[in-house]
Amino acid sequence: MKKDILREYFSIPNLLGYLRIALIPLYLYIYLNARELRDYYYAAGVMALSFLSDLFDGKIARRFNMVTEFGKFLDPVADKLTQAALAVSFAFRFPIMRLLFAALVIKDGILLILGIYFFRHGMKVLKNGAQMHGKVCTFVMDISMLLILFMPGTAYGVVIALTALSLLFMGYSFYRYLMEYAGAFEELKKKKKEI
Repeated sequence: MKKDILREYFSIPNLLGYLRIALIPLYLYIYLNARELRDYYYAAGVMALSFLSDLFDGKIARRFNMVTEFGKFLDPVADKLTQAALAVSFAFRFPIMRLLFAALVIKDGILLILGIYFFRHGMKVLKNGAQMHGKVCTFVMDISMLLILFMPGTAYGVVIALTALSLLFMGYSFYRYLMEYAGAFEELKKKKKEI
């Protein structure tokens, strides 16, 4: 029993997931208190470590058969918290980022509520986890934010363009997820009629 708990919650990939979450307050502290250019690079270094751990946790999990149900939950949570932290920190320098942060909260909040609703009705709508459009959206957002982070002197026009690009991909991905949930609502209605 103890071995199962250790495997489920304290596998190497999950420890890397905990590390990513633990790095968020450190990143925020450094970025929000940055006074010189080097401070922004320190913050970027912390986030680079986070992104590297994200890259390796999935590879390790698959390579060494360490995929766990908890890990499937932890990884996207760490992703979303990291994206939100980046958007919040950027919002202090670039007001347009407030729009991206608000869109993230609304999208993920609605998808979380829908996920809980269907889970309570015994249905798993997204059977294979994140869909390709969701992965592409995450990739575009991550690259956009990394560019802003690693180039602290980025012109505001470039930040606006990268934010707009992220919002475009996020909107498309959100629409696709909503269509999947709409189909699940129809399926649930049919099941209720059959009872």
